[in-house]
Amino acid sequence: MRKAKQSGIERLESYLVRLIQEKGADRDQSVWINFLLAALKGMSVVFAAVVAVRYCLYSFGVLRRYPLGIQVISIGNVTAGGTGKTPVTEIFARTLAAAGRKVAILSRGYRRKEAPWWQRVFTQAVVPPLVVSDGKHVLQDSATGGDEPYMLASNLPGVAVVVDRNRVKAGRYAVKRLGCDTIILDDGFQYQKLKHSIEVLLVDSSNPFGNGNMLPRGILREPASNLGRADIIFLTKCDGDVSAVKAEVRKYTDSAEIVECNHTPKSLKDVWSREEFPLSWLNGKTVCTLSGIASPKGFENSLRRLGAKVVWCERYADHHRYDSSEVLYALNRTADMGADALVTTEKDAVRFPRFETSPVRCLYLRIAIEILAGGESFDQIINRICFRNRWRDPGNGADEKS
Repeated sequence: MRKAKQSGIERLESYLVRLIQEKGADRDQSVWINFLLAALKGMSVVFAAVVAVRYCLYSFGVLRRYPLGIQVISIGNVTAGGTGKTPVTEIFARTLAAAGRKVAILSRGYRRKEAPWWQRVFTQAVVPPLVVSDGKHVLQDSATGGDEPYMLASNLPGVAVVVDRNRVKAGRYAVKRLGCDTIILDDGFQYQKLKHSIEVLLVDSSNPFGNGNMLPRGILREPASNLGRADIIFLTKCDGDVSAVKAEVRKYTDSAEIVECNHTPKSLKDVWSREEFPLSWLNGKTVCTLSGIASPKGFENSLRRLGAKVVWCERYADHHRYDSSEVLYALNRTADMGADALVTTEKDAVRFPRFETSPVRCLYLRIAIEILAGGESFDQIINRICFRNRWRDPGNGADEKS
């Protein structure tokens, strides 16, 4: 079977991402590419101005922040993609639920199937948020609910997951209809419309701020100086000495607590049967990979560190929605190469169409956060959320009890 072709937009996106993600990636380019990068630089200046004006409008009260009257923990970043928000969101939700909180995760549901924009304009005020999980049952699939919301809903029994572009509306729904007392706002650092109680910020230690430019010339969604808004910063992907990254972060904030963590492989699971395999299964195996994530190199290298020989890697753009021909091509290619398995990420696995039979084993790598240093800071934040009466809530000027 021939390989299915990527769309022109995906090819352009993948190419531009390679140019803007890291320092020096844009060297020795053609005149036309340099012209394009110059145009993107101009656009990034405009974008930076818009971001600054928008934040000032919120800071001075011209644009309103809406409180929910309960704890709202925002988890986000200052860069576009690849910092590992989903596992951090999961550890916060799991820990808070175990401590007795009734937790709801609010998500935009990036790249999920939605009605056309012209229909949403007239219906967004009256259509209720999409409940991916009510805390008891998973109610939507990944296409309808979104990749990350569906994955979180599947992995977090007892935690509600609600999707809507308007997170204020989604939060009110979670409080009134689902009885939640704690909200986790996924990718919330830029979402200023909903008032945050605690600001959790993620920084990828392997590529903290890209080439230092704002979107679309770089990967910054807002200036690195805005790290000063964070209460606690998770340095993710800490595989080695991160003292230089910590020093760089400290240039922008001296008050935020810093937690060092790593995305650690936990197990392998069959994509369709969910049969589980120990990580030791990979040792000495020959594998191929298929992924559509922001930073595929980290995933591929983790398989190598586990002892696998990676002989072929197929990459698509972040959040790529697979069709049957693309997955079948990868499975057949893996079988033709005599490899032991096709391995993908958990986030990709939820987007795979279902096959009754497969020419080769198809597995996904289950990842979880491992806190390496600063665990006491994480515990303090959890205690602060669970025993709120010890702190004063700046949102309503009164002590709020659990």
